[in-house]
Amino acid sequence: MRKWNDDPFTKKAKKENYEARSVYKLEEIDKRERVMTGVTNVLDLGAAPGSWTQYCLKKIPAQGKVIAVDLAPLGFSHPQVIFLQESIEGLDLAPIIGSAQIDLVLSDMAPKTTGVHDTDVARSFDLASLALESAKRFLKPGGIFIVKLFMGDSFEEYRALLRSSFEQVRILRPESTRKHSREVFFVAKGFKKSP
Repeated sequence: MRKWNDDPFTKKAKKENYEARSVYKLEEIDKRERVMTGVTNVLDLGAAPGSWTQYCLKKIPAQGKVIAVDLAPLGFSHPQVIFLQESIEGLDLAPIIGSAQIDLVLSDMAPKTTGVHDTDVARSFDLASLALESAKRFLKPGGIFIVKLFMGDSFEEYRALLRSSFEQVRILRPESTRKHSREVFFVAKGFKKSP
């Protein structure tokens, strides 16, 4: 049985001072889909321990901000990061961002798995749905949304939800995803903001 710390992506993350190996999923998504191009302000949902936030900081301009939200603490602080240790339900960004626009919403949220396939898939769908609600509230028109979902019965339903709000919806499974994992990522571009 292979230990997690033998994992090449875990070793690489440690060496490159990232909080978690999941950074390489976002890096691959960005390389393939250019999601960080022209992005100034990012909303990172389920951000802890913070590797996706760290990646965004390397890509956004000096005036840019990453608003990181999680119930768990972030592993670092940075002047361009606004960390909210709270639930994404009922999130109110108005006092923080004012009239600023969110260009990109990220969600790497996953439920605490039970090992029961249907339960885990349902919980993943619930979290992805909450993330989509946040994206619809805060994204600027034309903005991008990246979200993780466990493969299962709700896959097509979720894809249909995304297609009704975005111009283009792609599905990626980054190479750094663990072999036994059921997770996939949706990359939804061109947010159609309803009036």
